[in-house]
Amino acid sequence: MADPLIDRQPPLPLLSRFYKLILQCDNKRSGSVASAANVCGKYGSVDKLKSSAMMMNKSKSKRAATGGAVQRSLGSHEHDSPATLDSSFRSDAAGDVGLPPVLRSKLQDLFTQIEKEFELLYNENLHLQDKVDALNEKLERDQYIMDCNVLGDKHDSLDPEKDPLPVTKSKHKLGGSSQKLKTAHKLKAQTSKIVSSFKTPSVCCCVVKELRGHRDGVWDVDVARAGVPLIGTASADRTACIWLVEAGKIVLRYVGHSGSVNSIRFHPSRDLVVTASGDQTAHIWHAAFNVDVVGGQHPKATCSSDEDIDGGGDAEPEAELEGSVVSSMLRTPMAELVGHSGVVAHADWMPGGEQVVTASWDRTAALYDVETKEQIHSLSGHDQELTHICAHHSQRLVVTSSQDTTFRLWDFREPIHSVSVFQGHTDSVTSAVFTKREDKVISGSDDRTVKVWDLRNMRSPLATIRADSAVNKLAVSNNGLIAVPHDNRQVRLYDLAGQRIARHRQGHQRMVCSVAWADEHNFSSHFFTCGFDRLTLGWNIQNIKDL
Repeated sequence: MADPLIDRQPPLPLLSRFYKLILQCDNKRSGSVASAANVCGKYGSVDKLKSSAMMMNKSKSKRAATGGAVQRSLGSHEHDSPATLDSSFRSDAAGDVGLPPVLRSKLQDLFTQIEKEFELLYNENLHLQDKVDALNEKLERDQYIMDCNVLGDKHDSLDPEKDPLPVTKSKHKLGGSSQKLKTAHKLKAQTSKIVSSFKTPSVCCCVVKELRGHRDGVWDVDVARAGVPLIGTASADRTACIWLVEAGKIVLRYVGHSGSVNSIRFHPSRDLVVTASGDQTAHIWHAAFNVDVVGGQHPKATCSSDEDIDGGGDAEPEAELEGSVVSSMLRTPMAELVGHSGVVAHADWMPGGEQVVTASWDRTAALYDVETKEQIHSLSGHDQELTHICAHHSQRLVVTSSQDTTFRLWDFREPIHSVSVFQGHTDSVTSAVFTKREDKVISGSDDRTVKVWDLRNMRSPLATIRADSAVNKLAVSNNGLIAVPHDNRQVRLYDLAGQRIARHRQGHQRMVCSVAWADEHNFSSHFFTCGFDRLTLGWNIQNIKDL
């Protein structure tokens, strides 16, 4: 079914004028110059109108790194730098100071009506899609039952126990019955293959945790190592938050970045976190806690410097948004990784946690030493901006994703690293990740496909999953379940063979940006999702038979 917010796109020149008018009419809220800087990628805050327009124009990849940039949708400005766009928007905003207040107010009302109309169309589309899914599931279930009954009838008619052959029958007769039995077993095998394609999803998902605390879209979510009951979120509001999961409380808010925080990753064995930002840096900071939930006390954050933290454990917690409590605010990182000339879209820990890899809009990736804070390697080769980077959990392998429709596998197991280029998508590759139990890579793209690759033979994908919406930062569980977040507010689960195994009940009201599995924990939530609706949701997976 066509997506009204995606398939009904206005021409690019119209979008360009649309965004300029938004900026010119933004003075009453926060100032057109500051808002222009946000849209151009320097900082991170965006409002609902910009978010809706961005979803309409499919410029998600640029937004994800800056909390609202719409660089791709501006036609002739497609390859301009953020600074150039910033200055152009400033001049546009300053050039229409003579716009009458009445006309400005009328334009604001019209834009509000446009957003409402698109919202109604989108909700109607989702409602119809739910009906179609329900009817398809009912049809598949009925077909499955019917095929089972047909197979049972044919098997019973050929069952020798129910219709035994007389002993006096000739060998010729026995041979004929044997042939019938072989035919029956062959028919059963063929029917089983057909029936398997009609099997309905074996599990379904429901929201059991809702975390509110950010003031803008949440770009990334990550779960801490086993035994540490924390998750982290990165937001376009220029902050990263550490949450105590079961309590649903923020225990630490990191405010050290000056741009949108685009990714967050916990250290594999230490109380450290690495975040990537639109301010062209990656920060490493402490996230250690003494948690006393039983006593009802708020967790206390620890840091190397008392001056770095505002509001320690003895201070009165700062009340933020509904459902959130902030006990500490951290301003200074342990290490600041510099060297990129563009937005840092993503960062990850290498195996062992002694090094960090980053991916940037400057079309390069970089390898850093955590102790010295120095850049070891600059990895160049992509033709366009990088969107994601992932390190293997046990081997010195790294996979980078790019808007040039490729992903690259970097091998650091030898003193001189090697690189392999893989072309399997027709649009920007938004993420590529390693599986933990098998030597596979899972890639997702704006071309609405997810592909499963074997590291030992990457010539062609083992499986291709075709979706109805662009794919964002996907994740794979320890037992091989692929969670795929989409632009259309949906999250779907598949196995490594590409079969859909779960029906997902909608929880987000805007695009879902990232997912993270918590299968090493005993949380009530099996995985977490975050989206541009400022929410982080915890999902529980249940078997349909148990409902």
